[in-house]
Amino acid sequence: MRKLSLACLHALDARTRLLLFLLAAAAVWQLAAPGALMAHGVASGDAGYIQESSGVLLVPFAYLGAKHMVTGYDHLLFLLGVIFFLYRLKDIGVYVSLFAIGHSTTLLLGVLTEVRVSAYLIDAIIGLSVVYKSLDNLGAFTQWFGVQPNTKLATLIFGFFHGFGLATKILEFEISPDGLIANLIAFNVGVEIGQLLALSAILIAMSYWRRTDSFARHAYTANVAVMCAGFVLMGYQLAGFFVSQTA
Repeated sequence: MRKLSLACLHALDARTRLLLFLLAAAAVWQLAAPGALMAHGVASGDAGYIQESSGVLLVPFAYLGAKHMVTGYDHLLFLLGVIFFLYRLKDIGVYVSLFAIGHSTTLLLGVLTEVRVSAYLIDAIIGLSVVYKSLDNLGAFTQWFGVQPNTKLATLIFGFFHGFGLATKILEFEISPDGLIANLIAFNVGVEIGQLLALSAILIAMSYWRRTDSFARHAYTANVAVMCAGFVLMGYQLAGFFVSQTA
């Protein structure tokens, strides 16, 4: 296995090796940072602000929403998988809109109805969404089962879970009911702004990569790498869930 891994590494071009190195460095940082693998982790300063805030604070909550999306690696991995083989802006717009609808709906409903579910389980499903999309990009469902899932419906459904995951974190902070609805709407607007910014950066990078010969050679490897990241997230969250149940 080690020899095979080294052979695969030597087969990659310099740019792809650099990308993998940066991804590996990011993974090490994530593992070293306390709670970093919580897909909807919130910085301690932001968490304190949410807990202490009261009244309508549109701009701060919009900023927090944008920050969450731009730094939310679970969202970015899923969106990367969604747009990986989409070339027309119209198609990208449809899928991203479905994800946004799902994410916004459960974020609002989850907080307003105070539905509480283990954050570990929700984040494990979010990891599953990354795995699913990678397998879909690899054509695994057609090859293994002879069935192609409805990709638009799947994007909407997983969008529900992504939003619900954040709702579970916000509920933990016991946000003030004063100005709650307005602040949640502002947060959602910020999430969509952050999504557009992050998606623009991903599309620029993908557009550049697609013009190189390495895209055709390494598209498969890239999706396998994203799938592995999804499995790591799933495993971490499920382990955390079982530990929390036995504690």
